[in-house]
Amino acid sequence: MLQLTQKLKNGAMDVLDVAVPHVARGFILVRNHCSLISAGTEASTVTAARKGLVGKAMERPQQVKQVIDTFIQQGPVQTYRAVMKKLDAYSPLGYSAAGEVIDVAPDVSGFAVGDRVACAGAGYASHAEVIAVPANLCVKLPAHADLGRASYNTLGAIALQGIRQADLKLGESCVVVGLGLLGQLTCLMLRASGVRVVGMDIDAAMVELARKHSADLALVSGAPGSGEAIMEFSGGLGADAVIITAATSSLEPINFAGRVLRKRGTVVIVGSVPTGFDRDPYFYRKELQLKMSCSYGPGRYDLNYEEKGHDYPAAYVRWTENRNMSAFQDLVHSGRINLDYLTTHRFKLENAPNAYDLITQRSQPFLGILIEYDTSKPVRRESLEINVGSAANGKANIAFVGAGSYAMSNLLPNIPKGSDVRLTGVLTSSGTSARTVAEKFGFEFCAGSADDIFNSPRVDTVFVATRHNSHAKYVQHALAARKNVFVEKPLCLNEDELEEISALYRTLSDQQSAPLLMVGFNRRFSPLVAEIKKQLGTGSMAMLYRVNAGAIPADSWIQDAEIGGGRIIGEVCHFVDLLICLNGSLPTRVSATALESADALMDTVNIALQFANGSTGTIAYYANGAKSLPKEHLEVYRAGAVAVLRDFKELEIHGARKPYKTRLMNQNKGQAEMVNAFITAITGGNGNPIPFSEIHAATLTTFRILQAIRSRASVELAP
Repeated sequence: MLQLTQKLKNGAMDVLDVAVPHVARGFILVRNHCSLISAGTEASTVTAARKGLVGKAMERPQQVKQVIDTFIQQGPVQTYRAVMKKLDAYSPLGYSAAGEVIDVAPDVSGFAVGDRVACAGAGYASHAEVIAVPANLCVKLPAHADLGRASYNTLGAIALQGIRQADLKLGESCVVVGLGLLGQLTCLMLRASGVRVVGMDIDAAMVELARKHSADLALVSGAPGSGEAIMEFSGGLGADAVIITAATSSLEPINFAGRVLRKRGTVVIVGSVPTGFDRDPYFYRKELQLKMSCSYGPGRYDLNYEEKGHDYPAAYVRWTENRNMSAFQDLVHSGRINLDYLTTHRFKLENAPNAYDLITQRSQPFLGILIEYDTSKPVRRESLEINVGSAANGKANIAFVGAGSYAMSNLLPNIPKGSDVRLTGVLTSSGTSARTVAEKFGFEFCAGSADDIFNSPRVDTVFVATRHNSHAKYVQHALAARKNVFVEKPLCLNEDELEEISALYRTLSDQQSAPLLMVGFNRRFSPLVAEIKKQLGTGSMAMLYRVNAGAIPADSWIQDAEIGGGRIIGEVCHFVDLLICLNGSLPTRVSATALESADALMDTVNIALQFANGSTGTIAYYANGAKSLPKEHLEVYRAGAVAVLRDFKELEIHGARKPYKTRLMNQNKGQAEMVNAFITAITGGNGNPIPFSEIHAATLTTFRILQAIRSRASVELAP
C-alpha cells in the first residue's frame, strides 16, 4: 500500500510502498477514502523538519536536553544511534481520515466489514491507503455519508471539546479568536447551537469567509474599534466566553479576551498560545476563568480508553472523545452545519507532497485540503519485498518482530555481519517504521503479520522486541515453529505464561536440533562483569545493587499491569539475573518492602534475596531519586575482596591479588556481547548462552518479589 511519509533529517517527503498494517487486539482496519491535512499542526511539523540541525534544536529544546542526558549517561556512540534513528526514520503524517472497514479484530464489537467510519489519532489516522485504528478512535457513519466531509473528524471533535469547556447557553455570545479550520468549525457549531458568534483573525480573507458562512460578526484582529464593536454586539455586557483557536507566541489574544469578556466570563485555550496574561485590570477585577481544552476530550492520552477500548460510563462522563466525534458527524451528516466552503483543495495521494509545498510556501490561499485515495485497486496484504535477491541462506536467518528504539540502538547494530548471518523479515507496529528498519539494516521483506514471520521457511531465528504483553505469545509461536528465539526482557508477565513456555521448551530440548531460547539479560555479558567474575570467582558472596531508576508516569504502558507488567517484572528482572550470574546459584528465598505511595506503583522497593549456595543479594530499586545521580551502582563482597561497579563505566576491585581500576569511555552494559553470544551459539551449534534454569529463576523471582511486597512476608522459591 502507499503512504505519505517524511524524514525528519531533511524534510524530504515521499509516497512510499509499505506493508499493510496488521489488525491488533482492539483495532479495526480501514481503507481510506479521504484524509484531511491539518494545515496548522502539520505545517509546523513539516517546516521544522525542513530546517537545519540548529533550527531543529531550537524548535525542540526538551529533546535537546534528552540528547545531552543520554550523552552524559551512555556516551557518544549510543547518543549518535538514538539521534540518527529519529532523523532517518520515515515519519507518518496526518491524523484525521474517513473510509471503509476492511477487517475487524475478534475482540471488537460494533463494527463490521463494509461499514463507513471516521477515524482520529496521530500515528493511526494517517495519510495512507490503509490504516489500523483503535476502536474508540473510530465512529460509525451512515451508509450514505460523504467521506470527504467526514474526514474533518478530528478537528471537528477538537473544536467541539473547546465549545464544551466554554459551557455556553442558548442566546449567549462567544468570541472565537483565530479563524483557520479549527476556528471556522468552532463558529459553525456555536452558531448551530444558538450561541451568537463573533469571529476574529489577523487575515482579512479568513474574516470575510466567517462573515459569509459562520459568524454573526466578523472582525480583523487589532483593527481599531474591535473591542467596542464586541461590547456593542453583546449589549454592553461583554462576551460570555472567548475561545482562542489561534497559534501565536503573542500574549495579545489572551489579554484581548480579558478586555472583551463580561465579569466572571470564561477564556478557553484550544490553540497554541501562551497563557501568561496580565493579571490586572481584567482577569483579577472581573474574576475571569481560564480553561484549557484537551484535544478531542475525555479519554485522550488514556491508555485504557484509547488502546484497550475501555469506555467511560456516559452517566458520569457524558462527552468522551469518541462521543464528541460522533456528535460532530451527526451535525455534518444531518446538514445542521455545512463544511463545503472549507475545502479549498483536493490532491491525489501520489501528489500529496505538492499540498505541503502549497502550505509552506503559501503560494495561494488555502483552508481545508483533502487527500483522496484510489479505492479501485485491490488491497494486497502480503509481505513487501524490499531487498530482493539477497544472499543464500545463512546459518542464522534472522527476522525481527518489533524493532523500536531499543532494538534499533542496541540489538540490530550489534548483529555480526558475515555470510553466516542473513536478515530476512521485519514486522513492526506500522508500515513506515518497518520500511525504515528494512532499508537501514538490509532486511529482505517487511511482514504484514506475525504469521509471515513464524510460517516463513526463510526464517529460522526470531528476535522479539515488542511490548511486554506479547512476549510470551511470540516466544511460544517461535518455539512451536522450531525457530530460535531471542526475546527482550521480560520473558512473560505471569506465572501461567512462564510454565507454558517452560513445558514447551523442555519438550523441545529433549529432541534433536532443539531451538535456542534467549532472554535479553545483557548485563551479565558486560566486559566489566566478566572481569568481576574472573577476579572474584563464583561462590558464596554478598551483593549490593543500588538502582536509581527514575520516575515513569503511572499512565505509561510500562506501568500498566496488563501491557508492561510494571517495573519489577519489566526491569528488576535484569538485576536479579545479574546477581544469579555473579554468584553462580539460584534464589531460594525473597523478601521485599515497597515505599507506600498514592499511585501504588511499587517501584521504590528494597529486595533481599537468598541463594542456594548461601549468597545474599540486596537490590535497592528506587524511582524517587535525582536524575543527576548515575543509575546503577553494584558492590560485590567475597573472601576479603570487594568489586565496585559504577554505571557500567567504572570498575574498582579491592583486596584482590593486585588492585584493579578501569574506566571506559562509553558505558558498556553488554548488549553487543550478548547479541554476539546468541548468534555464535546458533552458527557454532553451541548451547544456550544463558541456561534456561537461570532464565526461569530470574523471571519467577520477579513474581515472588511482588508476592512478598503484597503479603509483607518472605517467600520461598521452589528448586
